[in-house]
Amino acid sequence: MQVQDIVDKLNLTVLAGSKGLNREVTGGYVSDLLSDVMGFSNEGQVWITLQTHKNVMAIASLKELAAIILVKGFKPDADMAEQAEEEEIPILATDESTFDITGKLYTLLK
Repeated sequence: MQVQDIVDKLNLTVLAGSKGLNREVTGGYVSDLLSDVMGFSNEGQVWITLQTHKNVMAIASLKELAAIILVKGFKPDADMAEQAEEEEIPILATDESTFDITGKLYTLLK
């Protein structure tokens, strides 16, 4: 499954990094603690978080994540969005809670 498929099926908004919508998704990871994501996420996962600063993109790039979903209507800081464009890692958005969008992503990927 590609990031674009998740965008379409979960009704997500693409906020930045649209050139990466063809990235393959291998799973998901949920955490707001950057060190946790850095230590335990895997390449190709979609990261669900409420963090909106540039350091999120550094972790996403380092771990080669497929995309980031921001929850509860959060929007990326300008430097985060700029980095997403450069790295071609999509930042996606939803107004849903972390719990709800995680359940939907889990169901979609299984």
